[in-house]
Amino acid sequence: MSNPFLAPSALPWGLPDTSRITDEHYLPAFEAGTAEQRAEVAAIVAGEGGPTFDDTVVALERSGATLDRVARLFYTRVSADSSPAVREIEARVAPMLAAHADAIALDPGLFARIDALHARRHDLGLDAESLRLLERHHRDMVRAGARLGPEEQVRLRELNAELSGLTTRFGAALLAGANAAAVHVTDRDRLGGLSDDAVAAAATAAAERGHDDGWLITLVLPTAQPALAVLTDRSLREELFRASTGRGQGGEHDTRDTVLAIVRLRAERAALLGYPDHASYVIDDATAGTAEAAVAMLESLVPAAVANADREAAELAGGVEGDLEPWDWAFEAERVRRERYAVDDAALRPYLELDRVITDGVFRAASGLYGITFTERTDLPAYHPDVRWWEVRDSDGEPLGLFGADLWARPSKRGGAWMNSLVDQSSLLGTRPVVLNTLNLNKPPAGEPALLTLDEVRTLFHEFGHALHGLFSEVEYPTFAGTSVPRDFVEFPSQVNEMWLEDPQVLTSFARHHVTGEPLPDELLAASQAARGYGEGFATTEYLAASLLDQAWHRLSPAEAAGITDVLAFEQQALEAAGAAHPLVPPRYRSTYFNHVFGGSGYAAAYYSYIWAEVLDADTVAWFGEHGGLRRENGDRFRREVLSRGGAVDAMDAYRAFRGRDPEIAPLLARRGLAG
Repeated sequence: MSNPFLAPSALPWGLPDTSRITDEHYLPAFEAGTAEQRAEVAAIVAGEGGPTFDDTVVALERSGATLDRVARLFYTRVSADSSPAVREIEARVAPMLAAHADAIALDPGLFARIDALHARRHDLGLDAESLRLLERHHRDMVRAGARLGPEEQVRLRELNAELSGLTTRFGAALLAGANAAAVHVTDRDRLGGLSDDAVAAAATAAAERGHDDGWLITLVLPTAQPALAVLTDRSLREELFRASTGRGQGGEHDTRDTVLAIVRLRAERAALLGYPDHASYVIDDATAGTAEAAVAMLESLVPAAVANADREAAELAGGVEGDLEPWDWAFEAERVRRERYAVDDAALRPYLELDRVITDGVFRAASGLYGITFTERTDLPAYHPDVRWWEVRDSDGEPLGLFGADLWARPSKRGGAWMNSLVDQSSLLGTRPVVLNTLNLNKPPAGEPALLTLDEVRTLFHEFGHALHGLFSEVEYPTFAGTSVPRDFVEFPSQVNEMWLEDPQVLTSFARHHVTGEPLPDELLAASQAARGYGEGFATTEYLAASLLDQAWHRLSPAEAAGITDVLAFEQQALEAAGAAHPLVPPRYRSTYFNHVFGGSGYAAAYYSYIWAEVLDADTVAWFGEHGGLRRENGDRFRREVLSRGGAVDAMDAYRAFRGRDPEIAPLLARRGLAG
């Protein structure tokens, strides 16, 4: 069998040739790729003479090409187009890759060479990026356990293998559980409040998932489900809310034992590596510096956020018979927004058609800021028919990279929205970026327009901010490419990109009626902008609750973790201790479906990153406002100092180079309604 992964793709930008790839190619390619990289590392270690930067560090950067090709496409499939065959391969590959990573990180010969170079790093005549690369590899190997004794390394390898399997199991159970928890409705009258196109999409979802009749309300990843804001049937809202918050808490897709096992093993691994807990291990390598600093920031925001949520709850309670319940909140908040600000999200949707949002909104903002252009490529293959590709060219007409979008929800795709890279930019390797945005929009029936909510438009702008971070990368070494920055910095550029949604130049371009082409009426726009700050009490409280829950799980010592036996009881106790256990505002994610931290998404002990990065974001939005907004010179500065640098410079040094000073928190407090 000729395996397409065993040689570089012949397609433009090295795009994987999925027209030639089948499921049978993945496992052999993983096996070949790991063997190839082990041989490359063995050759580095066997090098004669003292180590040099080129024969050790640069050679390590060049290693693993086959493994990189197969892993990037395969894990794109795992997240966006899973199947029983893919999940079976994933279960086999996860421990293999954990063992392979350990084999390299814990190779004593490789560490000896890097350690020797590190000891005399300032005498090697290295440029700044090369010096940073040497320091990065040395730090990564130390953090991975290179200095542990033989017996400790044996246990570390066991822990890594077990954790890899457990996070894989969590993700698979969550996907299956979310699909199983979708709410099937057989009475059309119960769907009151849903728009006609949303009802049609629910009918399509029911048919696609094997129902003979009715409508299916599928679940998105967070606790809050969009339909809760519009459904007039209170009993259906309750049913949907309970389906959302009950995921992973019983039946064949229960995740509680998996959560406990992950927490215990992470705590043990952190202790083995010399840290008091997993959060301290993670945040030691982030811009926050310490877990105490991250938690202190979160806790400082809780009292004002909860007080705001209480005021909002008191206002909303007047609209319901009896007590206000969690499943009433979004519906009543939407009522207040309509009454107070004369804005109705349903009235906005006809003006937010997907293709126009992309081309005349997301792309137009990027063109205005950075001079880049986009040309759709319908001739390139993809892993799923829903994927679209655009060739991106720089302001001088030179190719910059390839941007892909996989936008529609389907049973084979995990919830949420994200960016990933199929090919990283690297001058060393001569590669240009291929980046992909993945969302979970409801697909309309054939021939019908895709009309979005304002939140969905915001998500498009947000994820494209990540894409720009990947596309604008200008680094030598692949280790530093694109979004390879500290976890609590990676959300900063994407959050900044959200600001262009409401920029007048951009908004008036894309917000047009999908039938008549008429622009969004001024009164609707003004109402929407006036209502923007409403509901910050709820939004901030649900986010802080999830972030503090993440920290509570990951600040446990091994002994403390071993003593936890009830996931839901621990969750409640942790929220109460933090002052964030609001009876009407559940965490944005509960433990049993917190994929960011238990499903291998990389946010374990780092979910605080969104608001940590929002400090930088809000301060940067203020800078753009002070300097004329959407202007080419402003975009070029942000690109040069932040977006192009990846991990090649210290993240906060990059911020200071852009902003001219350290970040200030005042703009965030004002935005969130938390200022005194």
